[in-house]
Amino acid sequence: MRIACIANGDNIHALRWINYFAEQRHEVHLICYQAMSGYHENVHIHLLPGYSTGAGQLSGYLRFPQWIVQARKLVRELKPDILEALYITSWGFLAACTGYHPFSLCAQGSDVLVDPEKSRLKRLLVRYALKQADCVLYDSTALGQGLIGLGADTGKMHEVFNGVDTQKFRRREKNPALMERGRLSGRPVIISFREFKPVYNVEMFVKSIPSVLKQVPAAKFIIASDGKLRGQLEGLAASLGVRESVWFPGFLEHDEVPEYLALADIYVSTSLSDSTSLCLQEAMACELAPVVTDVPANREWIKNGENGFIVPMNDVDALSEKIIYLIKNDRIRGNYGKLGREIIRSRAEYRKEMGKLEDLYLKMVG
Repeated sequence: MRIACIANGDNIHALRWINYFAEQRHEVHLICYQAMSGYHENVHIHLLPGYSTGAGQLSGYLRFPQWIVQARKLVRELKPDILEALYITSWGFLAACTGYHPFSLCAQGSDVLVDPEKSRLKRLLVRYALKQADCVLYDSTALGQGLIGLGADTGKMHEVFNGVDTQKFRRREKNPALMERGRLSGRPVIISFREFKPVYNVEMFVKSIPSVLKQVPAAKFIIASDGKLRGQLEGLAASLGVRESVWFPGFLEHDEVPEYLALADIYVSTSLSDSTSLCLQEAMACELAPVVTDVPANREWIKNGENGFIVPMNDVDALSEKIIYLIKNDRIRGNYGKLGREIIRSRAEYRKEMGKLEDLYLKMVG
């Protein structure tokens, strides 16, 4: 097949999605305004003109009419068998404006669960894109319900997970250099690598740390990400007197994530909104015991007290309590980790999920 994908080229979901089809010897074209490294050598990248990262979101809005013209021209020239778009409120709308079919639309989470609630304009953009789509992909019941509420045709909806490469994401030996760099030897380690954005509420995790250290002074916390809130979060850790117990290694490339997960015993996510979280799935595949906030999509993967813990949003005391419990109960923590990996292997194996999508595309092509 010839596949054209309109997406944020700096997004790891786009990279994994596109690389799978390139590896299967399909002809793949990515239309974006910028692209991260790591794309398969056979992926053809087409950059949309004129976007200035320094000008931020406003630059994108001002350039959008130009992008529509350019994307429409590119798609008409490429004549793909499938046009795919990842993230509805921006790239999905742009793809819909090309008027090209067959057109598959992939919801990512905030584009359905957050953006339409914040902006009437974005709600209209989502509705328009959904109306034009021949296929709508989603990865959680909550996301599917949100799509239906925005007008998606249930007959066009298909559940497909991003999936985890369980050969890459597995329990492995700890990297001695990283252990030394983080001063982790002999310590229980708790990790989070959600982006430093308000929606991921990493502040809640930082606020839980003092209570954990009172019970387990040797505990070490890795907060491996980056974003606009980094300075604020580091300042909060300092003000709480826990800065020496927290390691902020910065943004991780996706290939680095398994090595950092290998350092840890417990995974924490304090998100305020989520669809199926790839970060959570990867941590489960690496046999970490998870503690996550009570987001509907998390309940589809974590059964409270059976393979992890679910705590109320912004309940810092509950988060601290569950982290302490898991640190002090090795057997239960280990059982949660093993069960989590079994769940990922049976329900969300990367190549199996991408194979489902490939079959779906082939049926659409006919």
